[in-house]
Amino acid sequence: MTDESTTTGLSAIALAARIRTGAITATEAVEAHLERIDDRDDAINAFVTVCADDAREAAAEADRALADGEEVGPLHGVPLALKDLGALKAGVRHTYGSALFADHVAERTSAIVERLEDAGAVVIGKTNTPEFGHKGTTDNELIGPTASPIDTDLNAGGSSGGSAAALAAGMTPIATGSDAGGSLRIPAAACGVYGFKPTFGLVPDDGRPSAFGRELQHTTKGPMTRTVEDAALLLSVMDGPHPDDPNSVPVDIDYRGAVDRSIDDYRIAYSPDLDVFPVVDEVRAVADEAVTAFADAGATVETVTVDHGYSMAELTEAAMPAYTTSVLENATLIEESHGVDFRDQSEAVSDSLLAMLHVAEEYGPEDVARSGIARTDMYDAVQDVLADYDLLVTPTLSRADRELYADLGDDAWEWPMTWPFNWTGHPVASAPAGVTDRGHPVGLQLVGRRFADDDVLAASAALERERPWNHLYE
Repeated sequence: MTDESTTTGLSAIALAARIRTGAITATEAVEAHLERIDDRDDAINAFVTVCADDAREAAAEADRALADGEEVGPLHGVPLALKDLGALKAGVRHTYGSALFADHVAERTSAIVERLEDAGAVVIGKTNTPEFGHKGTTDNELIGPTASPIDTDLNAGGSSGGSAAALAAGMTPIATGSDAGGSLRIPAAACGVYGFKPTFGLVPDDGRPSAFGRELQHTTKGPMTRTVEDAALLLSVMDGPHPDDPNSVPVDIDYRGAVDRSIDDYRIAYSPDLDVFPVVDEVRAVADEAVTAFADAGATVETVTVDHGYSMAELTEAAMPAYTTSVLENATLIEESHGVDFRDQSEAVSDSLLAMLHVAEEYGPEDVARSGIARTDMYDAVQDVLADYDLLVTPTLSRADRELYADLGDDAWEWPMTWPFNWTGHPVASAPAGVTDRGHPVGLQLVGRRFADDDVLAASAALERERPWNHLYE
């Protein structure tokens, strides 16, 4: 038998290489991660469903394929965790993070899951999320909150909190997430892992019954990993047009080649607060120090203002109509497709979701239309910065101490510095920047030009080389 801690500490690329050479079997890899889940998940609560039997069967088949000399994919035998929202696998429970769907089973497999499984990945389970991904912390009426493995008194962030926590705790080497306002990047920062929101349209979404519900907030799926190299591999597997997604685009990007690229000629703009976000001193200090790594790697780094022209209150006011309306749209689709009205079964629905639906009902199409003006101004401001610089870098979160059971109150929009880039559709990664004096992880956002996702990966890899973050998982 292989050592569990050694196996679960490997990157996906390293683990896949060992499986292909026979140093580790796929069955041993899956068993080590299942044992890790048994050991750690009671304290973290990352998984809604663990697919132990199915994973063992898939791993045994993966071992047979290697023994028979079959050609295998780049993720052959590697355990994969799926966010329990949008990442469907036929025959597996899919709850959307809702107690109302505790027994719901997916009838089909999503496009990105098919692609990952075709590349050899073995689905090990479904990870926790707030109901329908409606907020930036992971807590629900189904299984409760998910903790950050870095400090279990803190929330893992949301809405892809279960995936981020599972990665940081060594319960999976790779996971999926999705992002409508920061749902990949917020938990990546809170758990000290790497999350990548690709340019809108690169990773297809074949969601139904509506194929047109992602534009208002530029919602997209993406990879969550512990290393930049693993994220690049997952992107190379997940991306590409799909006939069932009217927003998918045929753009060819060399994700994996970008990881080894020099950033000597990069010009990087650093905005410590996007002009108006209330970044606390301990986060600002970590971010200020982390950006020096880009200069150490040869890039030119300059502090800038984004000049979008809005106060924090004005940005929040503009954000509310579009975001809450997108949540109401999701609730409407659920009612149409499943016959479930959240308000009629409010005892099983979180107060925060009910409150958001109530707020959304107060807005009309004219409010959404007005919010588009601020959205366009933000887009133009970011484009102006990226006309002169290759990347815009900011902290991911304005603070790093969101408690496990904390409600998102007045600072719900001030805490994540992520959602403006769902307005704009740019590619954005959150990479670990370091920890505060209290040991809380801080994330750094790297924003690239649209469809220059490879630039984001190149700079992320340079940051990882200059300031390795694998010690966070020890």
